[in-house]
Amino acid sequence: MQKKWFMLLAALMLAVIVAACGTTGSSTPVTSGGEANSAAKTDGSSAAGESGGTAGSEELTIKHQLGETKVKKNPQKVVVFDMGALDTLDKLGIAVAGVPQDSLPSYLEKYKDAKYANVGSLKEPDFEKINEIGPDVILISARQSEMYDELSEIAPTVYVGVDNARYVDSFKENVKLLGELFGKEDAVEAELAKIDEAIKSLREKAAASGKKGLVILTTGGKVTAFGPGSRFGLIHDEFGVTPVDTNIEVSTHGQSISFEYIAEKNPDYLFVVDRDAVVGGEGASSAKEVVENELVKNTKAYQNNQIVYLDPNYWYLSGGGLISVLEMVKQVDAGIK
Repeated sequence: MQKKWFMLLAALMLAVIVAACGTTGSSTPVTSGGEANSAAKTDGSSAAGESGGTAGSEELTIKHQLGETKVKKNPQKVVVFDMGALDTLDKLGIAVAGVPQDSLPSYLEKYKDAKYANVGSLKEPDFEKINEIGPDVILISARQSEMYDELSEIAPTVYVGVDNARYVDSFKENVKLLGELFGKEDAVEAELAKIDEAIKSLREKAAASGKKGLVILTTGGKVTAFGPGSRFGLIHDEFGVTPVDTNIEVSTHGQSISFEYIAEKNPDYLFVVDRDAVVGGEGASSAKEVVENELVKNTKAYQNNQIVYLDPNYWYLSGGGLISVLEMVKQVDAGIK
């Protein structure tokens, strides 16, 4: 009798052990796998995405001057060749991974720090370094346009250069694009409202003055002029300063002129961009030394103290940014009396 009870008890214990082993072996992987799949579908992110290592999952299709590019929103690794775009990203507090460090305007010199990768020069990108970064997006303008295809093979590449023929509209489109890409739409709208108000005030002031102006660039002792629709033509087109000459050739580098031409046109305002101050190196003559000669001293601009020296950091290196455009408005406004 005792033997039967002992055998029955042993059989029951064995059954319990087998059942427990079966439950452990079959249910745990199913539960774990099910939970993992559910989480991936819910937030749409990978472990790398959660740690901030990659861009978001939402994608924008951006049409630009060189084509159409798909870019994921909130890109984490950004390489910037356009100084206007860098200016805007800096204003919005958006981090960048790499810039051409030998071409930075003075007010953006913090990007020379070693924590930012040097991605070459404006005309000669360091493709090896850019590949090493593995960017989520590359922002370029005119000087890199010929390398668009090669850069696009590395990462989504977007042209964000300003169209001089429609400067302010083009500038606004670019900054709104960046605002959407990085989720900074409200901040962009607030900054654009400030710029719109400043331009409106300047236009009214320029119209009330009834005076005419000429925009020139100096480099290597030579002078070129820029009229409506040109690189610095927004002084006429957008800021409302009447041009002293409406027939100036529209070109990237300006129309070559003489000092006799300036004396003949006799502008009320002479706006001067000193290229050598930012790219000329040591020993280059200042714009003041070049411009204020005996011929120019006979003009109304000189005699009425209305030669306006514009900061080339904003005008030559980085136009088209939230910081630079507002500064450009302020400088012209300060020169108009």
